Amino acid sequence: MAGYSSSSDPKSDSLEVGNVEDFKVHVFKSSSELLEKLHEKWSKVEKKPYPAMYSSTYGGIILDPALMVIPMDDHMVHRGHGVFDTAILLDGYLYELDVHLNRFLRSASKARIPSPLDRSTLRSILVQLAAASQIKKGTLRYWLSAGPGDFLLSPTGCPTSAFYAVVIDEDFNQCKEGVKVITSSIPMKSPQMATMKNVNYLPNILAKMEAEDKGAFASIWVDEKGYIAEGPNVNVAFITHDKELIVPFFDKILSGCTMLRLLELAPKLVESGCLKAVTTRNITVEEAKSSAEMMFVGSTLPLLPIIEWDEKPIGNGEVGELTMALSDLVWDDMVAGSTETQRTAVPYV
Repeated sequence: MAGYSSSSDPKSDSLEVGNVEDFKVHVFKSSSELLEKLHEKWSKVEKKPYPAMYSSTYGGIILDPALMVIPMDDHMVHRGHGVFDTAILLDGYLYELDVHLNRFLRSASKARIPSPLDRSTLRSILVQLAAASQIKKGTLRYWLSAGPGDFLLSPTGCPTSAFYAVVIDEDFNQCKEGVKVITSSIPMKSPQMATMKNVNYLPNILAKMEAEDKGAFASIWVDEKGYIAEGPNVNVAFITHDKELIVPFFDKILSGCTMLRLLELAPKLVESGCLKAVTTRNITVEEAKSSAEMMFVGSTLPLLPIIEWDEKPIGNGEVGELTMALSDLVWDDMVAGSTETQRTAVPYV
Protein backbone atom coordinates (compact mmCIF):
# COMPACT_ATOMS: atom_id res chain seq x y z
CA MET A 1 0.00 0.00 0.00
CA ALA A 2 1.27 3.47 -0.83
CA GLY A 3 -0.13 4.63 2.51
CA TYR A 4 -0.92 8.10 3.71
CA SER A 5 0.34 10.65 6.17
CA SER A 6 -1.63 13.31 7.96
CA SER A 7 -0.73 16.59 9.56
CA SER A 8 -3.38 15.98 12.20
CA ASP A 9 -2.76 14.36 15.58
CA PRO A 10 -1.43 10.85 14.87
CA LYS A 11 -3.41 9.56 17.86
CA SER A 12 -6.71 10.83 16.50
CA ASP A 13 -7.32 7.74 14.36
CA SER A 14 -5.97 5.20 16.83
CA LEU A 15 -8.15 2.60 18.50
CA GLU A 16 -8.44 3.16 22.22
CA VAL A 17 -9.30 -0.12 23.85
CA GLY A 18 -10.46 -0.35 27.44
CA ASN A 19 -11.65 -3.77 28.45
CA VAL A 20 -10.51 -6.04 25.62
CA GLU A 21 -13.58 -8.23 26.12
CA ASP A 22 -15.74 -5.25 25.18
CA PHE A 23 -13.71 -4.43 22.08
CA LYS A 24 -15.54 -5.16 18.82
CA VAL A 25 -13.73 -5.17 15.49
CA HIS A 26 -15.64 -3.33 12.81
CA VAL A 27 -16.65 -5.45 9.83
CA PHE A 28 -16.93 -3.58 6.55
CA LYS A 29 -20.01 -4.91 4.79
CA SER A 30 -19.26 -3.46 1.37
CA SER A 31 -16.42 -2.07 -0.71
CA SER A 32 -18.21 1.28 -0.91
CA GLU A 33 -18.21 1.56 2.88
CA LEU A 34 -14.50 0.79 3.03
CA LEU A 35 -13.74 3.27 0.24
CA GLU A 36 -15.70 5.93 2.09
CA LYS A 37 -13.56 5.32 5.18
CA LEU A 38 -10.34 5.54 3.15
CA HIS A 39 -11.47 8.78 1.52
CA GLU A 40 -12.30 10.15 4.96
CA LYS A 41 -8.72 9.51 6.09
CA TRP A 42 -7.21 10.99 2.93
CA SER A 43 -9.40 14.11 3.28
CA LYS A 44 -7.31 15.03 6.34
CA VAL A 45 -4.11 15.15 4.27
CA GLU A 46 -3.41 18.71 3.13
CA LYS A 47 -1.09 17.72 0.27
CA LYS A 48 -1.33 14.36 -1.43
CA PRO A 49 2.21 12.92 -1.57
CA TYR A 50 1.37 10.34 -4.26
CA PRO A 51 -0.43 12.00 -7.19
CA ALA A 52 -0.38 8.95 -9.47
CA MET A 53 0.27 5.21 -9.43
CA TYR A 54 0.37 2.46 -12.05
CA SER A 55 -0.56 -1.13 -11.31
CA SER A 56 -0.46 -3.97 -13.80
CA THR A 57 -2.92 -5.72 -11.47
CA TYR A 58 -5.42 -2.95 -12.23
CA GLY A 59 -4.11 -2.52 -15.75
CA GLY A 60 -3.88 1.26 -15.61
CA ILE A 61 -3.02 4.50 -13.84
CA ILE A 62 -4.69 5.37 -10.54
CA LEU A 63 -5.17 8.98 -9.40
CA ASP A 64 -7.17 8.24 -6.26
CA PRO A 65 -4.69 7.70 -3.37
CA ALA A 66 -7.28 5.60 -1.51
CA LEU A 67 -6.90 2.96 -4.23
CA MET A 68 -3.12 2.95 -4.36
CA VAL A 69 -2.76 -0.51 -2.89
CA ILE A 70 -1.24 -3.84 -3.84
CA PRO A 71 -2.59 -7.31 -2.97
CA MET A 72 -1.59 -8.78 0.39
CA ASP A 73 -0.76 -12.10 -1.29
CA ASP A 74 1.72 -10.43 -3.62
CA HIS A 75 5.02 -12.24 -3.07
CA MET A 76 6.86 -8.92 -2.89
CA VAL A 77 4.82 -8.15 0.24
CA HIS A 78 5.16 -11.33 2.25
CA ARG A 79 8.36 -12.84 0.79
CA GLY A 80 10.33 -9.86 -0.45
CA HIS A 81 10.51 -11.31 -3.95
CA GLY A 82 10.74 -8.10 -5.90
CA VAL A 83 13.13 -5.54 -7.36
CA PHE A 84 12.84 -1.80 -7.78
CA ASP A 85 14.46 1.32 -9.16
CA THR A 86 14.00 5.08 -9.23
CA ALA A 87 14.08 7.94 -11.71
CA ILE A 88 14.37 11.61 -10.81
CA LEU A 89 11.74 14.02 -12.11
CA LEU A 90 13.24 17.50 -12.36
CA ASP A 91 11.83 20.51 -14.20
CA GLY A 92 9.49 18.25 -16.14
CA TYR A 93 12.20 15.84 -17.30
CA LEU A 94 12.99 12.30 -16.21
CA TYR A 95 16.73 12.07 -15.58
CA GLU A 96 18.61 9.00 -16.83
CA LEU A 97 15.38 7.02 -17.22
CA ASP A 98 16.92 4.51 -19.64
CA VAL A 99 19.97 3.86 -17.47
CA HIS A 100 17.78 3.16 -14.45
CA LEU A 101 15.36 1.05 -16.47
CA ASN A 102 18.21 -1.09 -17.83
CA ARG A 103 19.51 -1.72 -14.29
CA PHE A 104 15.94 -2.47 -13.20
CA LEU A 105 15.61 -5.24 -15.77
CA ARG A 106 19.06 -6.63 -14.91
CA SER A 107 17.97 -6.84 -11.27
CA ALA A 108 14.76 -8.57 -12.29
CA SER A 109 16.73 -11.13 -14.29
CA LYS A 110 18.98 -11.86 -11.29
CA ALA A 111 15.91 -12.23 -9.08
CA ARG A 112 14.31 -14.54 -11.66
CA ILE A 113 11.29 -12.29 -12.14
CA PRO A 114 10.07 -12.14 -15.75
CA SER A 115 8.48 -8.83 -16.66
CA PRO A 116 4.79 -8.99 -17.61
CA LEU A 117 5.52 -6.24 -20.16
CA ASP A 118 8.36 -5.62 -22.61
CA ARG A 119 10.91 -2.89 -22.02
CA SER A 120 9.41 -0.35 -24.43
CA THR A 121 5.98 -0.75 -22.82
CA LEU A 122 7.43 -0.34 -19.33
CA ARG A 123 9.17 2.85 -20.45
CA SER A 124 6.03 4.20 -22.07
CA ILE A 125 4.01 3.52 -18.90
CA LEU A 126 6.54 5.39 -16.75
CA VAL A 127 6.50 8.43 -19.03
CA GLN A 128 2.70 8.44 -19.20
CA LEU A 129 2.50 8.04 -15.42
CA ALA A 130 4.74 11.06 -14.88
CA ALA A 131 2.55 13.05 -17.26
CA ALA A 132 -0.66 11.99 -15.51
CA SER A 133 0.77 13.07 -12.15
CA GLN A 134 1.28 16.66 -13.37
CA ILE A 135 4.32 16.75 -11.10
CA LYS A 136 7.39 18.60 -12.38
CA LYS A 137 9.73 17.74 -9.49
CA GLY A 138 9.81 14.53 -7.50
CA THR A 139 10.69 10.88 -7.86
CA LEU A 140 9.31 8.05 -9.92
CA ARG A 141 9.72 4.71 -8.17
CA TYR A 142 8.82 1.39 -9.75
CA TRP A 143 8.80 -2.30 -8.82
CA LEU A 144 8.68 -5.71 -10.47
CA SER A 145 7.21 -8.38 -8.23
CA ALA A 146 6.83 -12.13 -8.55
CA GLY A 147 3.16 -11.21 -8.31
CA PRO A 148 0.07 -12.12 -6.30
CA GLY A 149 -1.14 -15.68 -6.02
CA ASP A 150 -0.68 -17.27 -2.60
CA PHE A 151 1.29 -17.12 0.64
CA LEU A 152 3.77 -19.89 -0.16
CA LEU A 153 7.52 -19.57 -0.63
CA SER A 154 7.78 -20.56 -4.27
CA PRO A 155 6.32 -18.19 -6.89
CA THR A 156 5.06 -21.10 -8.99
CA GLY A 157 1.52 -20.38 -7.76
CA CYS A 158 1.62 -16.80 -9.05
CA PRO A 159 -0.21 -16.56 -12.41
CA THR A 160 1.90 -13.62 -13.55
CA SER A 161 4.46 -11.16 -12.26
CA ALA A 162 3.36 -7.61 -11.46
CA PHE A 163 4.61 -4.12 -12.26
CA TYR A 164 3.90 -1.17 -9.98
CA ALA A 165 5.02 2.45 -10.15
CA VAL A 166 4.36 5.56 -8.06
CA VAL A 167 5.10 9.23 -8.62
CA ILE A 168 6.10 10.90 -5.35
CA ASP A 169 5.72 14.64 -4.99
CA GLU A 170 8.85 15.61 -3.09
CA ASP A 171 11.26 18.49 -3.12
CA PHE A 172 15.01 18.05 -3.29
CA ASN A 173 17.88 20.39 -3.93
CA GLN A 174 21.61 20.20 -4.39
CA CYS A 175 23.19 19.25 -1.05
CA LYS A 176 25.70 21.80 0.20
CA GLU A 177 25.87 21.05 3.93
CA GLY A 178 28.12 18.30 5.27
CA VAL A 179 26.93 15.32 7.32
CA LYS A 180 28.38 12.89 9.84
CA VAL A 181 28.69 9.13 9.31
CA ILE A 182 29.70 6.07 11.31
CA THR A 183 31.09 2.64 10.47
CA SER A 184 28.21 0.19 10.45
CA SER A 185 28.20 -2.86 12.70
CA ILE A 186 25.33 -4.37 10.70
CA PRO A 187 26.60 -7.16 8.39
CA MET A 188 26.52 -6.09 4.75
CA LYS A 189 24.72 -8.10 2.10
CA SER A 190 26.43 -10.79 0.08
CA PRO A 191 27.64 -9.67 -3.37
CA GLN A 192 24.81 -11.59 -5.07
CA MET A 193 22.18 -9.71 -3.07
CA ALA A 194 23.97 -6.36 -3.01
CA THR A 195 24.50 -6.11 -6.76
CA MET A 196 20.80 -6.43 -7.55
CA LYS A 197 18.42 -3.68 -6.43
CA ASN A 198 15.93 -5.87 -4.60
CA VAL A 199 13.35 -4.93 -1.97
CA ASN A 200 15.11 -6.80 0.85
CA TYR A 201 16.39 -3.67 2.59
CA LEU A 202 16.29 -4.74 6.23
CA PRO A 203 20.12 -4.57 6.59
CA ASN A 204 20.04 -1.12 4.99
CA ILE A 205 17.30 0.03 7.34
CA LEU A 206 19.10 -1.24 10.42
CA ALA A 207 22.35 0.41 9.29
CA LYS A 208 20.54 3.71 8.81
CA MET A 209 18.82 3.46 12.20
CA GLU A 210 22.11 2.59 13.88
CA ALA A 211 23.61 5.80 12.51
CA GLU A 212 20.64 7.89 13.57
CA ASP A 213 20.84 6.45 17.08
CA LYS A 214 24.38 7.83 17.26
CA GLY A 215 23.48 11.25 15.89
CA ALA A 216 24.87 10.58 12.42
CA PHE A 217 23.23 10.81 9.02
CA ALA A 218 24.09 7.33 7.79
CA SER A 219 26.67 4.59 8.00
CA ILE A 220 29.46 3.11 5.91
CA TRP A 221 29.80 -0.60 5.23
CA VAL A 222 33.25 -2.18 5.23
CA ASP A 223 33.77 -5.63 3.68
CA GLU A 224 35.47 -8.63 5.28
CA LYS A 225 38.84 -7.61 3.82
CA GLY A 226 38.69 -4.12 5.32
CA TYR A 227 37.83 -2.33 2.08
CA ILE A 228 35.18 0.38 1.83
CA ALA A 229 31.90 -0.84 0.33
CA GLU A 230 28.96 1.61 0.32
CA GLY A 231 26.38 3.45 2.38
CA PRO A 232 22.92 2.05 3.21
CA ASN A 233 21.40 3.26 -0.07
CA VAL A 234 24.14 5.34 -1.66
CA ASN A 235 27.63 4.95 -3.06
CA VAL A 236 30.60 6.63 -1.43
CA ALA A 237 33.62 8.37 -2.97
CA PHE A 238 36.83 10.00 -1.74
CA ILE A 239 39.29 12.67 -2.81
CA THR A 240 42.88 12.21 -1.67
CA HIS A 241 45.23 15.01 -0.66
CA ASP A 242 46.83 14.50 -4.08
CA LYS A 243 43.45 15.38 -5.63
CA GLU A 244 42.66 11.89 -6.88
CA LEU A 245 38.98 10.89 -6.98
CA ILE A 246 38.63 7.29 -5.74
CA VAL A 247 35.49 5.19 -6.15
CA PRO A 248 35.33 1.65 -4.68
CA PHE A 249 34.94 -1.29 -7.06
CA PHE A 250 31.36 -2.35 -7.82
CA ASP A 251 31.99 -6.10 -7.52
CA LYS A 252 30.36 -6.37 -4.07
CA ILE A 253 28.02 -3.38 -4.11
CA LEU A 254 25.31 -1.84 -6.23
CA SER A 255 26.61 0.15 -9.19
CA GLY A 256 24.80 3.43 -8.66
CA CYS A 257 23.55 5.12 -11.81
CA THR A 258 24.51 8.55 -10.46
CA MET A 259 27.97 7.28 -9.53
CA LEU A 260 28.48 5.86 -13.01
CA ARG A 261 27.42 9.20 -14.48
CA LEU A 262 29.83 11.00 -12.11
CA LEU A 263 32.67 8.81 -13.41
CA GLU A 264 31.77 9.96 -16.94
CA LEU A 265 31.67 13.64 -15.96
CA ALA A 266 34.60 13.84 -13.52
CA PRO A 267 37.34 13.74 -16.23
CA LYS A 268 36.27 17.31 -17.07
CA LEU A 269 37.87 18.36 -13.79
CA VAL A 270 41.00 16.42 -14.73
CA GLU A 271 41.16 18.28 -18.03
CA SER A 272 40.81 21.61 -16.23
CA GLY A 273 43.54 20.67 -13.74
CA CYS A 274 41.29 20.60 -10.69
CA LEU A 275 41.62 16.83 -10.27
CA LYS A 276 44.74 14.78 -10.82
CA ALA A 277 42.99 11.49 -11.68
CA VAL A 278 39.75 9.51 -11.48
CA THR A 279 40.23 5.96 -10.22
CA THR A 280 38.05 2.96 -9.39
CA ARG A 281 39.84 0.69 -6.93
CA ASN A 282 39.82 -0.83 -3.46
CA ILE A 283 40.37 1.61 -0.63
CA THR A 284 41.06 0.66 2.99
CA VAL A 285 39.35 2.22 5.99
CA GLU A 286 42.63 3.82 7.10
CA GLU A 287 43.21 5.41 3.70
CA ALA A 288 39.57 6.47 3.41
CA LYS A 289 39.50 8.15 6.82
CA SER A 290 42.68 10.08 5.97
CA SER A 291 41.24 11.41 2.70
CA ALA A 292 40.91 15.13 2.08
CA GLU A 293 37.24 14.95 1.10
CA MET A 294 34.48 12.36 1.23
CA MET A 295 30.97 12.19 -0.19
CA PHE A 296 27.86 10.10 -0.67
CA VAL A 297 26.62 9.79 -4.25
CA GLY A 298 22.97 9.04 -5.04
CA SER A 299 20.06 10.03 -7.25
CA THR A 300 18.39 12.76 -5.19
CA LEU A 301 21.58 14.26 -3.73
CA PRO A 302 23.36 14.05 -6.21
CA LEU A 303 26.45 14.43 -4.00
CA LEU A 304 26.27 14.79 -0.22
CA PRO A 305 29.47 16.03 1.47
CA ILE A 306 30.69 14.01 4.47
CA ILE A 307 32.68 16.01 7.02
CA GLU A 308 32.98 13.60 9.95
CA TRP A 309 33.40 9.82 10.30
CA ASP A 310 33.28 8.01 13.64
CA GLU A 311 33.59 11.38 15.42
CA LYS A 312 36.77 12.28 13.52
CA PRO A 313 36.88 15.04 10.88
CA ILE A 314 37.40 14.26 7.22
CA GLY A 315 40.08 16.61 5.95
CA ASN A 316 39.63 19.92 7.71
CA GLY A 317 36.09 19.01 8.77
CA GLU A 318 34.49 21.32 6.20
CA VAL A 319 32.70 20.79 2.89
CA GLY A 320 35.38 20.39 0.22
CA GLU A 321 35.69 22.54 -2.89
CA LEU A 322 36.25 19.55 -5.17
CA THR A 323 33.22 17.78 -3.73
CA MET A 324 31.07 20.77 -4.66
CA ALA A 325 32.72 21.03 -8.07
CA LEU A 326 31.76 17.42 -8.75
CA SER A 327 28.28 18.07 -7.36
CA ASP A 328 27.91 21.02 -9.75
CA LEU A 329 28.83 18.79 -12.69
CA VAL A 330 26.11 16.26 -11.91
CA TRP A 331 23.50 18.84 -10.93
CA ASP A 332 24.08 20.79 -14.15
CA ASP A 333 23.70 17.52 -16.04
CA MET A 334 20.38 16.91 -14.27
CA VAL A 335 19.16 20.42 -15.09
CA ALA A 336 20.50 20.92 -18.61
CA GLY A 337 21.92 17.60 -19.83
CA SER A 338 21.28 16.12 -23.25
CA THR A 339 17.62 15.46 -24.04
CA GLU A 340 18.76 12.67 -26.33
CA THR A 341 20.62 10.61 -23.73
CA GLN A 342 20.22 12.06 -20.22
CA ARG A 343 16.83 13.74 -19.95
CA THR A 344 13.41 12.57 -21.18
CA ALA A 345 10.77 15.27 -21.60
CA VAL A 346 7.45 14.40 -19.95
CA PRO A 347 4.49 15.09 -22.32
CA TYR A 348 2.16 16.85 -19.87
CA VAL A 349 -1.38 17.56 -21.07
